[in-house]
Order: sequence, then structure tokens, then C-alpha cells
Amino acid sequence: MTGLALHLEDVTVTYGGKAVLTGLDLDVAPGEILAVTGASGCGKSTLLRVLAGLLPVAAGTVRADGEPVRGTSPDRALMFQDDALLPWRTARANVALPLAIRGVPRAERAVRADAWLARVGLAGLERRLPRDLSGGQRQRVQLARTLAGAPRTVLMDEPFGALDAQTRHGMQRLLAEVWDTGTTVVLVTHDVDEALLLGDRVAVLGEGGLTELVEVARPRTVVDPSLRARVLAALGAPTLETT
Repeated sequence: MTGLALHLEDVTVTYGGKAVLTGLDLDVAPGEILAVTGASGCGKSTLLRVLAGLLPVAAGTVRADGEPVRGTSPDRALMFQDDALLPWRTARANVALPLAIRGVPRAERAVRADAWLARVGLAGLERRLPRDLSGGQRQRVQLARTLAGAPRTVLMDEPFGALDAQTRHGMQRLLAEVWDTGTTVVLVTHDVDEALLLGDRVAVLGEGGLTELVEVARPRTVVDPSLRARVLAALGAPTLETT
């Protein structure tokens, strides 16, 4: 499977008569993990909804593999901070949901769902309801459900933001380990270190548009202090001076 190529050209999005994004130009390569960060209210979540086809643009062009984005598609999946699991469905049934929507036979759905649950470290918990899982386990189910549907692009809106530090670190590591599907990822995060650990590039949004685009080399086992400084400077964060 090849991830989608995403293209935004001179995109403007308004909300309540106010421009949230203005003249945004951005390309995301197939299979790339693009981390997006910026101050609250700068349009990060708006960008994801535009790419998902949930929000129309006031001006400009949005394309996926060269085709205009005019609505939602199974090829573009959105993953939220809230796990959004169906409380009456088991972990297996939740993961199998996108497979059912795609018309996969029931027996195959169960096999594929169990395989993804095992891959995210939840083997043996297939029959658990969401209420019987921890917050981190529920997010693992959501990740498995998202990937089981084989989308070509995953749009992630602060997916680990509600987790404690230890669980969040584990989910970051898990995402880095399982992301060999070729899927394109756009990940919104307020955490600069998370952006630099997971992203092939980090896009910093501010004042309605793109203020910085930072390339991050692989492997990314530790955060490069110079890149952190660049991102923080683009965010307008104060820096410490040494004498």
C-alpha cells in the first residue's frame, strides 16, 4: 500500500467570519510522517479537518493524489485524542468495525482484528469492553482500529495528549515501531519533542499560515537540541542564553 500525496495550495479557511488559515501552501509526500505544531488556535485541527474532507475551504486547492478533496474517504482516517470507542463493542469488534464497513467477511474480520490487537500489545484482551481497559489500552485499540481499515492517510489530532507521561511515551514508541505500512501521516501535537521524535518533518503554524518547516533525519531515537531550538524559535518561545 502506498500513502496518499497531499497538496494544499493557497488555502484559506474561515470560521465565524474569521480566517483561521490564510494562504497556506503545504505538500505531504506519500508515506511521510508530518508533525504539525503551533500555538492554540493557530489552525492545526482545522488543517486536519480540511484534509479529511470534513471542512470546506474558502479559497485555494486541496488535493489527495492529484484529485480534489470534496468530502470524506476511507483512504483518509481521522484519529482523535478521545478514543471514541463504541462502549458496547469488545476490543475485537471495535477494531473490526472499519473492516465491516469495507465489506470484509466476518471470519476474516476477526482474524485481522486480532492480528492488529496483538501487534499493538493487546493479545488476550480481544473480548474486553472499553470500560475494562485502561486509557492507554483504549488508545491502542483506537490505533489498531485505525490501521486495520488500511487507510492510505491517517490524520491524528493530539492522539496521546490525554495520557500520562509514561503511557504517552509507550504510545509514541509503539507508533514508531508499527508504522511500516507505507501510510501517510499528519500528526498534530503541542509537544515539540513528540513532533521531533515522530515526524519526518515538523511544520510550525502561526498567524494563519506556515512559519517554519523543519526536516528531521532518521533514526530519531533522541531529540536534536538544535532542531528543538528552531521549532521553539518558530513558536516564539523564549530561549535560555548561557554566558
